[in-house]
Amino acid sequence: MLRSPGYTAINILGLSAGLAVALLLGLWVNYQYSYDRFLPGSNRVYQVRNRFTSNGEIRTLPAVCLPMAGVLKKDIPGIRYTARSDWMGDHDLKVGEKKLYISGGMVGKDFLKIFSFPMLQGNAGECLEDMYSIVLTRSTAMALFGTVNAMGRMVRLDNQHDLQVTGILQDLPGNSTLNFHFLVPFAYKVATVSWIKDALQSWDYNSWQTFVSLKPGVSYSQIKPMLKNIFRKYDPKTFKAVQAEVFFQPMTHWHLFSQFKHGVESGGFIMYVRMFTIIGILVLIIACINFMNLSTARSEKRAREVGVRKAIGSGRVDLIFQFLLESALITTMAFGVALGIVILALPYFNILTSSEIRIPYSNPAFWGVMAAMIGITSLLAGARPAFYLSSFRPVRVLNGVIHTGKTGTHLRQILVVLQFSCSVALIIGTLIVYKQIQFARDRPKGYNPNRLMVTDASPDLSRNYEALRNELMGSGVVSDVTAASSPPTEIDEWDGIISWSGQYPGETLGMAVIKISGDYFRTLGMNLVMGRKFSGSLGQDSLNVILNEAAVKRLRYRQPLNQEITWGNNQRIRVIGVVRDALMLSPFADAEPTFFRYDPGEALSCILYRLSPAMNTREAISKLTPIFNKYNPAYPYIYRFVDHSYANKFKLETLIGKLAALFAGLAILISCLGLFGLTAFMAEQRSKEISIRKVLGATVSQVWFLLSRDFVVLVTISCLLASPVAWYFLHRWLLQYVYRISIGPWVFLVAGCMALLITILTVSIQSIKAAMSRPVKGLRAE
Repeated sequence: MLRSPGYTAINILGLSAGLAVALLLGLWVNYQYSYDRFLPGSNRVYQVRNRFTSNGEIRTLPAVCLPMAGVLKKDIPGIRYTARSDWMGDHDLKVGEKKLYISGGMVGKDFLKIFSFPMLQGNAGECLEDMYSIVLTRSTAMALFGTVNAMGRMVRLDNQHDLQVTGILQDLPGNSTLNFHFLVPFAYKVATVSWIKDALQSWDYNSWQTFVSLKPGVSYSQIKPMLKNIFRKYDPKTFKAVQAEVFFQPMTHWHLFSQFKHGVESGGFIMYVRMFTIIGILVLIIACINFMNLSTARSEKRAREVGVRKAIGSGRVDLIFQFLLESALITTMAFGVALGIVILALPYFNILTSSEIRIPYSNPAFWGVMAAMIGITSLLAGARPAFYLSSFRPVRVLNGVIHTGKTGTHLRQILVVLQFSCSVALIIGTLIVYKQIQFARDRPKGYNPNRLMVTDASPDLSRNYEALRNELMGSGVVSDVTAASSPPTEIDEWDGIISWSGQYPGETLGMAVIKISGDYFRTLGMNLVMGRKFSGSLGQDSLNVILNEAAVKRLRYRQPLNQEITWGNNQRIRVIGVVRDALMLSPFADAEPTFFRYDPGEALSCILYRLSPAMNTREAISKLTPIFNKYNPAYPYIYRFVDHSYANKFKLETLIGKLAALFAGLAILISCLGLFGLTAFMAEQRSKEISIRKVLGATVSQVWFLLSRDFVVLVTISCLLASPVAWYFLHRWLLQYVYRISIGPWVFLVAGCMALLITILTVSIQSIKAAMSRPVKGLRAE
């Protein structure tokens, strides 16, 4: 190692880069698999889901009706606890002059028996018994009360009621699917929201979460057959209409298996976890290939050593052990460097991936896995050199007859092709991901998100909406104001249609519903295709509806205006207009068929307003703050820009693109390190030939071509092999998106040109150096 510091450095650097990638991705993959598993009994916790037939397909929803929790507890003997929950949205907490606007949930009294989050103070079985109680996380208690003990003190919720603190929870870790800062008994919601009392007895309001835990020793397979009869027994009408069925999804699957197809789990984030697991292994293999290639390429340097050792009595097993020990030493040194790289990179990687990954230094299992990784890497990197070098015959070697043959050269070439095939495939994948993201970003949205803002409506803002709207419009800060039941980037409500003209026998249909107030379409910049907008009078428009183009298409209307639809509780509504489709859910999917209903009272879930064109954003915020504080004194002024919310819809794809680009770059770097070492060795091995050629008149470019040609050919072959493989997997990835690009030849040409350019630059460093050396030096050395 000391006699060949250059090759040693290349080996250690290449292996350390490969090990660092494998370690970093291993920690990330383990973090994804660890979601929710930190809770005791997590393998017995489930979420209740609905499976039903709608629009000709089997659909799955996590929302169920309120009676479901009680029915399951009563009818299924294997269930230990059930708990209802809302969707854990943002609320206002106030203590004196301190105000927080943070997420919290209203949950059943057995919620903390199902989810055994560590409690610092209070009793999990009793803290949610009183409807006017509240449980805080440690950081929330500190923010509201400082160092004063929060237990027994009062917190005002949404400027309506004072609740007594009955428990303090440890802050939830980042790998928790549930995300809340406080909990309030569901009984409080029942007592303070009048219509929920009716929902407690109704099977029509599928708007809530329900969680269950099974008794110890009871498996899901045991209770699964009992679930099929729930709707048949308690809601035969729905069962007959849509074949509704209840099933449970285990807590350990919530994070990774979020997608359902035909009513069963079909994937989700698990696809990317598996993909990056494979990438980590491939990058490590690429690093091991470097070690193998450099070790076997330098066989002539080690051949006489092998001959001498065999001549004085060393057996082949001794030599194999020696070379494997050398590999283990280099791998261990590389692991030390890799660990240092990971320690330095982890804070930035956590920011990139929104994770809270830590290296578990005190966990013996971690060090066991690391020891196994070092051992496996040592074998992968050192096995072929060990068996290859130890096979030399001492007599022939000591006589100076060393023929490594074409087999060794061909195998090195195959390994180089394999290296660059993986690297080129990663480059192609990165280009496709970014092209798909850009394709969706450039798609017409159907509304104008520029300078459009959203503020969630509190009870005070709902009561004072008209006064707030008038003052906002009079301030000159905003050009338009409206209210809706959901923001432009979300849809919070779906409902069923009973009948419509052109309905097929037995056909069922669910449709997204957005309740709006006046000036909604003007504020959002949505254009009417036909018909008219709402008049602004509830009396005139309470039974009218406006459809988007996707709804017209789904209903198969040729002339949608004045069509009558039977809705909900046999209520008949009339179509008065059609607006252009707007992308309110996924930018990669078709627009959701949507009904817009004029209902100013129910629309007050969020307030939408557009800043005036000439108004500076910072100045506008400073002027809006006192206006909102005037009508909403218990809440801080919280706002969101719609274009930022829309950009967040690309968060996952952007993360995948960044990770793919990062690891593609590292794979190319490691491959180029190997090329650099092989080129240097080739130049050293052929120094006499190069010197003779130069004496006979060869130019620098001719010598450069001589040394570079083989590597360019190998990388070209890699591009040809990587392209169809990458196309196959990327085509399958794109199939999950309705709105997607087609993979053209340009991406393969660009990736190939990039790989060739990087190869030429890498090889040229050594090739030009060898071509410009003095011939006499090479001949004298020979």
